[in-house]
Amino acid sequence: MLFTVEPREDKKRVDHVLAAHFPQISRSFLQSLCKDNQVLVNKNPQKSGYKLSRGDTVEILYDMESIGEIPEINIPIVYEDEDILVVNKPAGVLSHALSKFKQEPSVASFLRQHAQAMAGNDNIRYGIVHRLDRATSGLMICAKTPEATVHLQKQFADRIVRKEYIAVVAGVPKHTEANIDVPIERNPKKPATFRAGRRGKEAHTTYLVQQANSSYSLIALQPKTGRTHQLRVHMAYIQCPIVGDFLYGGEEAERLYLHAHQLTLYVRPNQRETFTAPVPDIFEQKVAQ
Repeated sequence: MLFTVEPREDKKRVDHVLAAHFPQISRSFLQSLCKDNQVLVNKNPQKSGYKLSRGDTVEILYDMESIGEIPEINIPIVYEDEDILVVNKPAGVLSHALSKFKQEPSVASFLRQHAQAMAGNDNIRYGIVHRLDRATSGLMICAKTPEATVHLQKQFADRIVRKEYIAVVAGVPKHTEANIDVPIERNPKKPATFRAGRRGKEAHTTYLVQQANSSYSLIALQPKTGRTHQLRVHMAYIQCPIVGDFLYGGEEAERLYLHAHQLTLYVRPNQRETFTAPVPDIFEQKVAQ
């Protein structure tokens, strides 16, 4: 594909101009094209920060038509200010696309879509500072500035963030309230999964049974560490797998019964907030049966 730089694009970075021409494609993918010498300016490869001039000819060697437009997606916004945005991710939605070539709607694509709707503000660059599994619903916090990104990431790294999940599990745990201190390691027999193992990384989860019947329990879970699939592995370890968790022995269901219910953290150095996403009705209905 080839186009000529217009007067309004004079002195702008090449990746910014490409983003304006291809709003459905992530900035990171466009920057990777520049890095791989797939973007020519006046027949010369240029990096993403190159400043264009009026009349320059820009040629993209990659077949942009092979990248389908990402369908729009609607994700409920729980809170937003000039620095952060908190969303309530539905179950089944990815945090990020699986790859730069697979254009599936995700939280990341919703954030780009949201930025474009805000008067085309090209200065907002959302950063996803933590993730939820595709099958898990609930709260995700995103940064709108580089400073907010660093501020939030440090809190997750330092384990300052208080996270509470609600789950429906099979059976009733032996103890109404307990701390699970069991390391987690990758399962060599199924590399896409994890398991409890003494050679693994430390992992701590506290839980509290909130409601139970003869078959299921509604449980509040607080992970103190952030290992991949931690809550799912720990619940399976105590022989109460999460309903719908086919990877870890849970019974078949219409969804994974795991929801990120609350997040408590500092939105600014001296301002600590708690955000809440209501628990899906089907969770309590499952326990009331």
